[in-house]
Amino acid sequence: MATALLPNAACVNISAPTKPIEINLNINVTQEVVYRLDNEAKSLIKQNPGIF
Repeated sequence: MATALLPNAACVNISAPTKPIEINLNINVTQEVVYRLDNEAKSLIKQNPGIF
């Protein structure tokens, strides 16, 4: 019975595309830095501004 179904099996053809595949990526990266200093560090920086 299986041999009777083989002539009716579907055929799939695969071929390479004629045009190159184009991928457009529009990426927007935003970075936000948040810092906090305690009062002791703030006063140390004010007393020694040349540290940084």
